Amino acid sequence: MAAFSSPPNLKDFHARVWDIVRRVPPGRVTAYGRIAQMIPPPGGMDAKSYLAFGARWVGGAMAQCPADVPWWRVINAKGEISLRPGAQEQRARLEAEGVEFDDRGRVDLKHFGWDDVEGGPEQPKLF
Repeated sequence: MAAFSSPPNLKDFHARVWDIVRRVPPGRVTAYGRIAQMIPPPGGMDAKSYLAFGARWVGGAMAQCPADVPWWRVINAKGEISLRPGAQEQRARLEAEGVEFDDRGRVDLKHFGWDDVEGGPEQPKLF
């Protein structure tokens, strides 16, 4: 498993993640794992292993994203903002874009979730 601690081509993987996140429109969110699903597994890695590591890899890419990437539009699969520095700023930015949180601090991913079903370059999908 240690062989999968990071993508084989880190620079390419990060670039793919950032390109996807740049397409998330204002007022919408997506999850780390959903972004990973939009990127095919690296060569030599089976889909099951990729699903186990992909969301973490996306998180690593987001931690290093350039200023032009709307990082605040990426939340976890529960619809929550992950606890870390900047969480309050992330919520404020999302609310300013019209994203609503319930009383438990969750976003309704069915309502506010973005799935890149329209537009953007064709990406191979895992499913």
